[in-house]
Amino acid sequence: MTKIVNHWIGGKTAEGASGTHGPVTNPATGEVTTKVAFASVEEVDAAVAAAKDAYRSWSQTSLATRTSILFRFRALLDAHRDEIAELITAEHGKVHSDALGEVARGLEIVDLACGINVQLKGELSTQVASRVDVASIRQPLGVVAGITPFNFPAMVPMWMFPLAIACGNTFVLKPSEKDPSAAVRLAELMAEAGLPDGVLNVVHGDKLAVDRLLTHPDVKAVSFVGSTPIARYIHTTASANGKRVQALGGAKNHMLVLPDADLDAAADAVVSAAYGSAGERCMAISAVVAVGAIGDTLVEKIRERAEKIKIGPGDDPASEMGPLITKAHRDKVASYVENAAAEGAEVVLDGTGHTVDGYEDGHWIGISLLDKVPTSAKAYQDEIFGPVLCVLRTETYEEAVDLINASPYGNGTAIFTRDGGAARRFQLEVEAGMVGVNVPIPVPVGYHSFGGWKDSLFGDHHIYGNDGTHFYTRGKVVTTRWPDPADAPSGVDLGFPRNH
Repeated sequence: MTKIVNHWIGGKTAEGASGTHGPVTNPATGEVTTKVAFASVEEVDAAVAAAKDAYRSWSQTSLATRTSILFRFRALLDAHRDEIAELITAEHGKVHSDALGEVARGLEIVDLACGINVQLKGELSTQVASRVDVASIRQPLGVVAGITPFNFPAMVPMWMFPLAIACGNTFVLKPSEKDPSAAVRLAELMAEAGLPDGVLNVVHGDKLAVDRLLTHPDVKAVSFVGSTPIARYIHTTASANGKRVQALGGAKNHMLVLPDADLDAAADAVVSAAYGSAGERCMAISAVVAVGAIGDTLVEKIRERAEKIKIGPGDDPASEMGPLITKAHRDKVASYVENAAAEGAEVVLDGTGHTVDGYEDGHWIGISLLDKVPTSAKAYQDEIFGPVLCVLRTETYEEAVDLINASPYGNGTAIFTRDGGAARRFQLEVEAGMVGVNVPIPVPVGYHSFGGWKDSLFGDHHIYGNDGTHFYTRGKVVTTRWPDPADAPSGVDLGFPRNH
């Protein structure tokens, strides 16, 4: 019997009533293992109504109570991390170690939320005028929504809802319909931790559900992570409907390798950063810029390492890279490699014909490495979101930085060098929101915010960290004047001497 993933509304499972379902596939076998209920407008409205009703009491719940629930959730999440990783592997396809790493990164934001009392401290200025004090405080927004991608079905939701809930908001999550089970399990664990009904809700669906969240008058803010075209649409639509928006888009992350770099370390780093999670991550390194005469040596070192990567089903401990999420996505990724030579690139490794014995119907693609890629090639211009690495060549550092800065994306970037002065120049001159120095994937820890520049971010706030706290709260300034108790009306004795 096919498993059905239903909604989570008002603290309990809500069976889909729309009659519409989407398929969830095991990427390693190509088999449809699950159906996910797609929400109607009325079901989205029910989730928002449950969140709005819960907000009345949750926003007034003490910080001590909120954080105690989050501490219990953290303990449950830690205890169930293998279970959640297995759900991710079954529906996304990534290998178990990658799935465990995803849960661990989500735990970092739960840790941040557990300490929200420090983040929510206000400011106070006394005696700004005679007997006048001014205080700045931060308060929750109300019902907020999160729309999350398929590539990190547990981590990205945890970038959002723990912090939003800790700040006193209630939350409606619309996870990817391609791998929805992890999100529902997280909601169940929150309920087990003692979260009141309606504070966290999960609805599944497609554009209909998304559009209702973007236009619903009771949704005050929307967080999104996904591709740039959809991020732009989310930002435009939700903003037009009066909502606060943080919409993180796509990327084309460059790694600059200078002639003085440790090429073995650089090759190790780029192979992990380009091909880990099958390249299905917005912080993957998808373009290497080799400066000077090191290009041939670097490409050979990358090739030697890439050819050794073990590709197989994510539940096989020997596998280092799993399949892609869907057959359609696999075919799209392959098309970039198939057309690369005609666009002027040199195909060093072509993974488009890769299969895995016993799993012939899986969404498999092997490692692809393209060298001397012109900036006019589609393989360079587009976010491929698969295990395809482009290598570009420049003669100078200045030419390389100009090339990187010409990209419409500005999510993350890295430089590999032994020269501190060069690294310092790069981190100041490159136009990207996250920079790594001899670190290939510069994803910030939970207490620093994550976000890019240019077409990689729409909205004023990055996600999690201090920006996350500010996004999920709004400021209020209170100016207070109290009369001196010595000036109390005649006949009222407060015990203060009348000495002036």
